[in-house]
Amino acid sequence: MSYKAIYAYAWDLAEEGVGNAVGQFRDLGLDTVTLAGTYHAGKFLRPHGKTGKVYFPEDGTAYFNADPSRYGTIKPIANSMLAERDVLRELAGSGIATNVWLVLLHNSQLGLRHREATVQNAFGDRYVYSLCASNPDARAYAIGLARDVTENYPVDGLSLESPGFAPYAHGYHHEFALMRQNRWFNNLMGLCFCEHCLAGAEARGVEARRLKARVAEDLAAYLASDIDFPDDMAEAFWLADVQADGALRLYLDYRASAVTSLVAEIRAAVRANATVAVIPSVARPTGGAWYEGSDLAALAHATGIIEVCFYEPSAMRVKSDLFDIRRRTGTATLRAILRPSHPDLASKDEFLAAVAALRAGGVDELAFYNWGALRQANIAWIGEALKEAR
Repeated sequence: MSYKAIYAYAWDLAEEGVGNAVGQFRDLGLDTVTLAGTYHAGKFLRPHGKTGKVYFPEDGTAYFNADPSRYGTIKPIANSMLAERDVLRELAGSGIATNVWLVLLHNSQLGLRHREATVQNAFGDRYVYSLCASNPDARAYAIGLARDVTENYPVDGLSLESPGFAPYAHGYHHEFALMRQNRWFNNLMGLCFCEHCLAGAEARGVEARRLKARVAEDLAAYLASDIDFPDDMAEAFWLADVQADGALRLYLDYRASAVTSLVAEIRAAVRANATVAVIPSVARPTGGAWYEGSDLAALAHATGIIEVCFYEPSAMRVKSDLFDIRRRTGTATLRAILRPSHPDLASKDEFLAAVAALRAGGVDELAFYNWGALRQANIAWIGEALKEAR
């Protein structure tokens, strides 16, 4: 599967018409559409939208006709658009390669309906935006999505987003705090201590319940104080905890094993001729993915393809991130996702330089985010980049 892809949403393709959109993509030199098959809420500015310029998608819904029999307790929520048309079905029959982008465990609607399957912090609070990668019901849901869409639709492959543990600071609707936050605080607040995580870690010899109590004690003391850690000190304190606290280090290793095994189970459940790529992290740079449970080397071994968000403001930063990822993943296939626009590669020259740097580094599979959100002038840069890449 050649992969020169444009990321897109069903609502944008429905408005333009699948045939018209595919024609535009081919004119740019693209050969693949990576369509969101499941997605969360948002507020999207659409510079070339025809029926409106701001769009609010339905939270946590699926944009394909799911088969409920393929799921356990947690089942997908159908997007209302499906009552009128199945954009994925149209796209898969349009003659262009179709890749489905699945947002797996980041789903607030399902989290609200199945709180028992969500991440639980050291105080017992549930994070409804994040299904837990250790929870059997959440895992069955993620595996069901991947198997369902690849068996019911003639798609070429999948890109898996959010297979792991979302950070505490995640941009939830009206996220609010009247105190300054930092990496030490956020990382401890982001750890899941649900019964499934505790049991899984204990099975590996980790004193997980003692760790949970210690994390709660440390956080409570910090919240009760008048201290605000400066960023550099918070960074040092967090790294010191990871190095010195054996239980914490082993607990983080357990999280990685849970995510890796989930991705491996998805790869095993999906038909063999469908590619499976992993988008490992929301972190910048990508090396920080380990906190979310994304062991880059292990995930590369599980699927063979890592699809990296090179969401950086310069070609040199893209090149630097690629250098580090290569160290960690060896000979695995790397795909790159770029945003040819603000807030990343805001000039055409910087964007073209980033594409050239990736190709010089052996990355030939490229994707661009996101068709509906880009100005037409920025979309034209993609055509220039692909023309130069031929």
